[in-house]
Amino acid sequence: MKTLFDLRGNRRLTAAATLVGAAAVTASLVAAVPAPVEQPVKEAAKVTAALPAGQPSLAIPAHEEVLLQGSTTGSYFWDDSSGRQGDTGLPAIGKPMQQGLFASPSWPLGTEGYIFYKGKMAKFFIGDRGPGVPSDSGVMLDIDGKTFAELTGTAWNEDTLTISGDQGHIPIQYVVTKWGDGPGLRGEPMPFSSGAWRS
Repeated sequence: MKTLFDLRGNRRLTAAATLVGAAAVTASLVAAVPAPVEQPVKEAAKVTAALPAGQPSLAIPAHEEVLLQGSTTGSYFWDDSSGRQGDTGLPAIGKPMQQGLFASPSWPLGTEGYIFYKGKMAKFFIGDRGPGVPSDSGVMLDIDGKTFAELTGTAWNEDTLTISGDQGHIPIQYVVTKWGDGPGLRGEPMPFSSGAWRS
């Protein structure tokens, strides 16, 4: 016959066994749940504009949108109203001549984007009109002389407004990221003779 003391002992043993079992189950459940994994911080992605087959891809900053892309021939100019080297006066946009100010025969003044040449990239805004007659032969962008010199690895001469060497035209790729609100037409560049710059 079991005494009261024996029953109490069994209860303690049963309670202790229950606690040990519960602890084991809890431990196995905790082990089964994977530890939280820190999500890697995503770096700002570069937007890559796909060009037609055979042309390199053009990377622009992620926050900018590709509105138009293509390729053309670029020449150089520097219109500082000094009258040198065919200078026609201050740029049409009303800002002083500066690095990054390009001329287009048709795009709206204030249009922004990037050009690419042999792995180098330059940001631009359209601030003037040109090339004139050369645009009828496919030269659709006038690059400021300082940028042209940097792209081609030549030197810019402030006195003569020319670059060293004999390279006056280069094949470039372009990406338009913002259309300006000045006169001109959006879309593929058109020759100066089309009169699109007046629109």
